[in-house]
Amino acid sequence: MNDIHDWPIGERIDWLFELAHRHGETFRSPEAWLARQRYLAEHPTAIAVLKCMDGRIHIAVATKTPAGILMPFRNLGGMFDLGWPHLGEVVAHHVQRMVGAGRRVLFLITYHWSRGNPKRGCAGFAYDTAAAIAHTRQIRGQLETIFGAGHSTVYPLVCGFETDEEALTLHGSNGEALDLATFGAADLPTLEPRLAALLPDMPAGMRADLLPLLHGNLAHIAEIREQTARQERLLDIEHREWVICIGRGFDFLHTPNLALIIGPYSPNLAEPVRKAAGIIRSNMAKGRIPDDGFLLFASVPYDEIGVDRARAELKARFLSGFAAAVIAEEFPELAERMTTRTAVLDWHARQLELLPD
Repeated sequence: MNDIHDWPIGERIDWLFELAHRHGETFRSPEAWLARQRYLAEHPTAIAVLKCMDGRIHIAVATKTPAGILMPFRNLGGMFDLGWPHLGEVVAHHVQRMVGAGRRVLFLITYHWSRGNPKRGCAGFAYDTAAAIAHTRQIRGQLETIFGAGHSTVYPLVCGFETDEEALTLHGSNGEALDLATFGAADLPTLEPRLAALLPDMPAGMRADLLPLLHGNLAHIAEIREQTARQERLLDIEHREWVICIGRGFDFLHTPNLALIIGPYSPNLAEPVRKAAGIIRSNMAKGRIPDDGFLLFASVPYDEIGVDRARAELKARFLSGFAAAVIAEEFPELAERMTTRTAVLDWHARQLELLPD
């Protein structure tokens, strides 16, 4: 594929929605549905991922986990506060629904960084990895406050994501860490005992369900290294995003440096919108992307037709209008080059439905 970032804005938008369409068709295919059902039967632990809005952070791809298994929560810098009313309600509802089905819940609380260049790290924390790690530990403490520190049902696990090789680092409560970038194929048999030593308070069944993600990540790291050696993969040092996504349901976006994804969780939603718009403006000013326009894309998922879908449509229109108003007020010259699309997403089918203007 030619570099999508250099295409005219209209072609880029068409490409993005074609990508969403292909993702939905793949997700709904019999093979994908059977793969998910088989995977959940073998690994019943529900896994949620708290992560940054940076489009490079796609844990399902990096762990070779079937689409639809990991529940994503995204926000600027991976910054969350379980005291936020909406976020707290969504997280609590998710846990109660999973536990009601007899499943334990594992939260991967992620931060990201770059081994090769700090500027490829997290702009939300001003590339301060220590600050990002400290924040993830605060989130871990909040989850323990809500769901208990015994970890028999809900386990909060701090994870680093190194974006150069897309390698995971797991942090134990004892201060030790397991950096998968330091492992090779010969170390595969040692993963299970090392994981048990790192996370002795994690239920054995949950550790067994976490292990496939680590195996998948090791295989992914090996592929990334092969691509880099063949010069088929170049590291994107600078931001080149041209899409601001607000809401939820953007699993199909796992192309590096394409979109900034803002979850609808913070009571100060204007701040991540301003941050994202500032990045888009900088990208245009420095010639990283064409200055002919960018896309503001709002999406809200729904579980059921009828009331739930109608509410999703209202929420999607609100998010779209709110973000557009913030951008128009703070960056009026940028707003003139903004294309807006609003959609709802059938969550169970991953079917995206664009709403009329």
